[in-house]
Amino acid sequence: MHDLAARLRRLPPSCGPVRLIGVDGHAGSGKTTFAGRLATALGGAPVLHLDDIATHEELFDWTGRLLSRVIEPFERGETAHYTPYDWTAREFGPVRELPAAPVVLLEGVGAGRRALRPRLARLLWMELPHDEAWARGRRRDGQAQSDFWDGWVRAEHRHFTEDPTQPFADHVVRQCPEGYEVLPGPAEALGPDQFITQCDGPSAAC
Repeated sequence: MHDLAARLRRLPPSCGPVRLIGVDGHAGSGKTTFAGRLATALGGAPVLHLDDIATHEELFDWTGRLLSRVIEPFERGETAHYTPYDWTAREFGPVRELPAAPVVLLEGVGAGRRALRPRLARLLWMELPHDEAWARGRRRDGQAQSDFWDGWVRAEHRHFTEDPTQPFADHVVRQCPEGYEVLPGPAEALGPDQFITQCDGPSAAC
């Protein structure tokens, strides 16, 4: 994990002074946990969760809001200001600041969408089949969210059909019993020295 963090720090800025790193994958694939651990390895890098940008009515139609509130300020080298959505109250909350730090992680389904890829320094894809990821997400959220998940599955399937992320990922991330394995993604030029294995557990390998 620390080696991956070091590689990301060495990348050229991609969005103003920011190295914007996208962490995408199916809902329930472990993006939030991985992004949190990567942020720690980066010395406390800011993380923007796309759950704070989306809403019940706009599960995936939030590109304009993200561009105007976050991406465009970053491109000017300014601190971004956004209002996170409260999924219980169904309304936006108080304004939060997001600094134009050297590395910022953008985590959530759709982080690698077409409109954002030109601003990303790297795109990471959490490798977990959608049926496994969705089943894990349903277990996590419980029966009370069953109706929401039914709608979400249809919306996510439609989103990735129209605007897929995985074919454009620079790296594929697989969760292991003791950490993560980071492999070259479809967008990465394959070579004998580009296989990366990273684990944050005590074992030397996954």
